[in-house]
Amino acid sequence: MKKFNIRKVLDGLTAGSSSSSSSATAQPGTPRENDVVQETLQSEHFQLCKTVRHGFPYQPSSMAFDPVQKILAVGTQTGALRLFGRAGVECYCQHESGAAVIQLQFLINEGALVSALADDSIHLWNLRQKIPAILHSLKFNRERITYCHLPFQSKWLYIGSERGNIHIVNVESFTLSGYVIMWNKAIELSTKTHPGPVVHISDNPMDEGKLLIGFECGVVVLWDLKSKKADYRYNYDEAIHSVAWHHEGKQFVCSHSDGTLTTWNIRAPAKPAQIITPHGKQPKDGKKPEPCKPILKVEYKTTRAGDPFMVVFGGLSYDTVGRRACLTVMHGKSTAVLEMDYPIVDFLTLCETPYPNDFQEPYAVVVLLEKDLVVIDLGQIGYPIFESPYPLTIHESPVTCCEYFADCPAELIPALYSVGSLQKRQGYSKKEWPISGGNWGQGTQTYPEIIITGHADGSIKFWDASALMLQVLYKLKTAKVFERARGKEEKPNTDIVDEDPFAIQTLFWCPESRMLCVAGVSAHVIIYRFSKQEVTTDVVQLLEVRMQYEFGEVDSPDPGGEQTPTLPTSAASSSPQEAEPPNQLSAGINSSEGPRDNIPCLQVRSSPLKQSPGYQVELVVQLVWVSGEPPQQITSLAVNSSFGLVVFGNSNGLAVVDYVQKTLLLHMGTSELYSPSDPCQRQPRSPRKPRQPSGGLCDSNDGSNNSEDRCKSPTSGSTSPCNSDDERKQNFIEKVKFKSRRFSKTVANDFAKMSRKISSSGEQKPELDGKDNAFTRSRSSSVTSIDRESREVISSFYFCESFPRKSDSLVSPCLLVGTTHGSVMMVALSLQPVSFATCGTLVRLKGGILTMALLDAGGTLLPPSYEPWYDPNASDEEKEKVRRRRPATPPSSQESQDTQFAVLCSEKQAKVVGMPSQTRIYKHNITETSFVLRADVVQKGGAYCIACFCANGHIMTLSLPSLRPLLDVNYLPLTDMRIARTFCFSNLGQALYLTSPTEIQRITYSQETCDNLQEMLSELFTPVETPEAPNRGFFKGLFGGGAQSLDREDLFGETTAGKASRSLAQHIPGPGGMEGMKGAASGVVGDLARARVALDERGQKLGELEERTAAMMASAESFSKHAHNMMVKYKDKKWYQL
Repeated sequence: MKKFNIRKVLDGLTAGSSSSSSSATAQPGTPRENDVVQETLQSEHFQLCKTVRHGFPYQPSSMAFDPVQKILAVGTQTGALRLFGRAGVECYCQHESGAAVIQLQFLINEGALVSALADDSIHLWNLRQKIPAILHSLKFNRERITYCHLPFQSKWLYIGSERGNIHIVNVESFTLSGYVIMWNKAIELSTKTHPGPVVHISDNPMDEGKLLIGFECGVVVLWDLKSKKADYRYNYDEAIHSVAWHHEGKQFVCSHSDGTLTTWNIRAPAKPAQIITPHGKQPKDGKKPEPCKPILKVEYKTTRAGDPFMVVFGGLSYDTVGRRACLTVMHGKSTAVLEMDYPIVDFLTLCETPYPNDFQEPYAVVVLLEKDLVVIDLGQIGYPIFESPYPLTIHESPVTCCEYFADCPAELIPALYSVGSLQKRQGYSKKEWPISGGNWGQGTQTYPEIIITGHADGSIKFWDASALMLQVLYKLKTAKVFERARGKEEKPNTDIVDEDPFAIQTLFWCPESRMLCVAGVSAHVIIYRFSKQEVTTDVVQLLEVRMQYEFGEVDSPDPGGEQTPTLPTSAASSSPQEAEPPNQLSAGINSSEGPRDNIPCLQVRSSPLKQSPGYQVELVVQLVWVSGEPPQQITSLAVNSSFGLVVFGNSNGLAVVDYVQKTLLLHMGTSELYSPSDPCQRQPRSPRKPRQPSGGLCDSNDGSNNSEDRCKSPTSGSTSPCNSDDERKQNFIEKVKFKSRRFSKTVANDFAKMSRKISSSGEQKPELDGKDNAFTRSRSSSVTSIDRESREVISSFYFCESFPRKSDSLVSPCLLVGTTHGSVMMVALSLQPVSFATCGTLVRLKGGILTMALLDAGGTLLPPSYEPWYDPNASDEEKEKVRRRRPATPPSSQESQDTQFAVLCSEKQAKVVGMPSQTRIYKHNITETSFVLRADVVQKGGAYCIACFCANGHIMTLSLPSLRPLLDVNYLPLTDMRIARTFCFSNLGQALYLTSPTEIQRITYSQETCDNLQEMLSELFTPVETPEAPNRGFFKGLFGGGAQSLDREDLFGETTAGKASRSLAQHIPGPGGMEGMKGAASGVVGDLARARVALDERGQKLGELEERTAAMMASAESFSKHAHNMMVKYKDKKWYQL
């Protein structure tokens, strides 16, 4: 487990620090921190380390299974190892080289694993500790590793090479034996060509002294280890891919490149006993069947009571072009072809016994696919699959956004589980999941944790992330609200939507009220309520909003310029409008006759919508086209259940919707927020002049570079004119349209179709734009420099109860609005009747605003008010019992002093402003050379802090309200936009991000969690007795017909075989897992942790000493045995008989 050397930051760091390290400055004349709030968080409370990784292993390459421990190991092309046991038992570890894992071999029931990598190195992993570590490594210098084989209960590992040689390694000491099987001795002397790489090694199940070696060219050799020569050689014209033994050791089966399976009797090497082509067409004239695709792997498993199983991967006929990957199961006369959703990487047959010389009794097949893991039940008719307990469906559709909620209300997880259990598929096997090894951790963390993921297909998944586990709770499909294209002729115009029109852009969830609000890439917002009852909605409530503003002439409104008589739901004014049924979308049909106008990007369904228990649609809000311009994507979102309001913003401004009354209350341009006035008296502005439609829907930057617009710097806020003529502007638009179409598939695959927070708050910087043009031109608004210069985008909202104006002495409902130009504006809300008033700019920061919060005079967070959850479909009496708004913050009695702190964090700095005086109390420059990607105000240890993740890889925490640096770790340089889009912090020192398209990496920045991580992690190895060996029987024991054992120590040991060449391979001792423990030994309990590490080291040394003693005793016993045999041999002989 990787730990990090933390650069602790001294409390009270002054402004004299270098620009690379954060500097905290207090405004001159302001009180010192101790005079304002007594803070409890210190640097020793923070430490960063990885905890667990969830999801499907990205780009899997190999697999192994321990049939006694019942642990599954999966290796990947990036050198990662993922180990799975029972539900909740998972482990991740990584080879430092990052080379692909080509093969894995368990030391069965020994708590160890051997991995072979593409860089010709082999490694021995110790699985008896919670964080597996490498004990030994061996790096080959002159040979390329192609195949490995470790016999059951043997310490000698056979390694086949590309040259056709076989080397033998002692897995205890990881040293090479002098015994080598050279390819030229294995094949016939008359053979003139090289046999190719070794593709298979296995020992005869009934005779350990016979080794079966398969070469790629089609030659199979049965090698006698004692006599060091080949007993039999089996030749076939087609290349070999795999070999499988019958358990009696008299027959073996080979799979070939022409789709055939050949069965050989070991004593009849002249020709195969049987040749079959499972998927080949049999000609009537008796000729050879037509060749098929290669059979890449075959396994031959016997049963005591019936016919054997033969499981085959590949071998389909060539005329099945486009057919999905298949696994073929042949049992007696029946052949079942099982289609898979993804290409097959590998498969393993799980058997009741680990002994190869007994009836195998197969009961399941584990199939490793490129993007899934499937376990097939062989014991039931139809071969059903087992229901997987692992969270392997994170990538079912690409993840586009992610939110993390630690320490949420305890009743949420049972509520979500109860509605999610109704969604489970049927038809699974009735048996228990067969991969059932390991034990859960004994951690003390008991608080509930929920992760929410938004996906490209419009789905949203809720996950139970408590106790370092991950289990899906509930899945919501937002696309059900809209009509789907039924054929190619009905496919939406690509100028409006891309291939993922329902993709989730951002979401907002209130755990207390259970209100959920999601924004999609097609400029739509859906508000959901949680209900335990099923309902059928006859008409989906729809509200259409028309947002487009002039950016100049702030003081010259154009009354009525945006009136829309055909659509009363448009933003004609700030007064409430009645929601209309969705059948008014018919205006879009005539859009080809002229510029599109008043047309939403998606068609809301007109038929009744059956809504199952769970999240049910309350209201759909859609932005519409304005005079030929598509609506801009929504970049920020917030909901307040106490006020019954949802607010969203984009590059055109903001809109406030009452989701209870289904009305639009307010919409205004960003520039209008700067001047203190009453926007309820103000009429909306007229839209821009009509012109050509601008590219794809999600290229909100298209057409925004008007000559009359002013361009603001994203950091300094200075203005500069954009002087481009109409011709250049039109060429640029056409170029963007072409690029957006050209790169749409690349963006879809690599970046899940959009940017989450980077797009929403505009923090994509020029150095990243140059690095990945495909992402820059994707469907994310406000990413490119052109768009950033021309438009100020709403980046964040925060509902609160504060002092809207300096002169106010009582708190009232407010809305804080942050923009990508660093401005924070205050909007005062009046609820009875509902009205709004802009209060001007509160403060200005460098860079776009990322997060905002409000603290009371004691430094405690003042969360937005909320309405407790009630079932919207319950009776009115039950609703009234629950519906009580939280009381507002009591008014301050000390009017002369600030009673609140507004916490504001941008891409560059953080500020704390006193309220109501609106004076800056603290300021901290987070970074000068980089920019912050994600910032959250989080609770830890009963106090609050700001957690930040920068593009240069630094993770920082700042105390509140004094903004003292508490933690600064160079953790993870931004190498993938996926990380920036999905990184999120949560309470109690938890954070996560999507480390690959299929995996979530969870980390902690809490010292307490790091110290307790060993107890919290699950155990892979559990003491289990090895099953008894099969009974040889009386007659087999009498006449020697049973399995023949081999003294491999005597044959491969240094005494007999000598030493191997030192230049052949280099031995590298592993860390043994102690470095991971040492990394945890710092901070407030450092002495205790160091003492624990010392005890562990001492125990490990004692264990090594015990092992060496046992080895010496074994050596002495062997010497005594040989001496005794020598004495018996020469006891009665004379000297001349010697």
